Amino acid sequence: MAYGIEESQVSFRGDGRDLEAYLAVPEGAGGGLPAVVVIQEIWGLEEHIRDVARRFAAEGYVALAPDLYTGEWNEKLTPERVARAMGFLRGASQEVQRDPDKLESALSEKPQEEKDAVMILRRLLTPEQRMAFARDLVGAVHYLQKRPEVDPGRIGSVGFCMGGGISADLAVVCPELAAAVIFYGQNPPLDRVPEINAPVLGIYGEEDKGITGAVPELERAMREAGKDFRYHVYPGAPHAFFNDTRPNYRKESAGDAWRRTLEFFGETLGR
Repeated sequence: MAYGIEESQVSFRGDGRDLEAYLAVPEGAGGGLPAVVVIQEIWGLEEHIRDVARRFAAEGYVALAPDLYTGEWNEKLTPERVARAMGFLRGASQEVQRDPDKLESALSEKPQEEKDAVMILRRLLTPEQRMAFARDLVGAVHYLQKRPEVDPGRIGSVGFCMGGGISADLAVVCPELAAAVIFYGQNPPLDRVPEINAPVLGIYGEEDKGITGAVPELERAMREAGKDFRYHVYPGAPHAFFNDTRPNYRKESAGDAWRRTLEFFGETLGR
């Protein structure tokens, strides 16, 4: 059964700041529904992430897609500026990337908006910032718990790329989380795996070596801690293969990944 969708812009309290979010609710929803926090890629709260939230709502879930860049980052981190900043960092040496003074020198001839984007992006790529976002998203879970449509014990998370790592980190810092899905995201801190209560599903691409190569370490840490972790690697699939607005999209793998995600949430959160 596919549900109609009611959409709205909402806000919630994060870790010391207010965040805006996109909310998609099954039309005519009563109470007791499961809910999902849908976590953005590095590009921001783009239409693709809103579309994923709507897909969940059509399946009977209340879906909240927070804008992690709420505030000045929204202006400084447009998708175009993020793309240019990523290109700059990929072309810079490891020495330049690691040394703030050398990075600033390499950026000296760039326009101020590009400098700002590179410096913010460098920060976004750190485990510390991902964990800071996860602490913000504890507030998203608490917001959903108070929604009249939501069963407060049936809330999960799903994230993509940067958001995949944040989904894993949210499972570390939010004991109320009932399930977490990682789409090609970085591992959470392995020494904090014992803090995870939620079952976790990982979705990865075979060609995404930098991410997928570290998954066995997470699998081992989860197994040793007695945690529920299952994952699937799609042969020939690159990073971000689920995003149907980007060149890396792989229709067959994305369709199967969506099926696995719905089955996992159906098992862990219910319908």
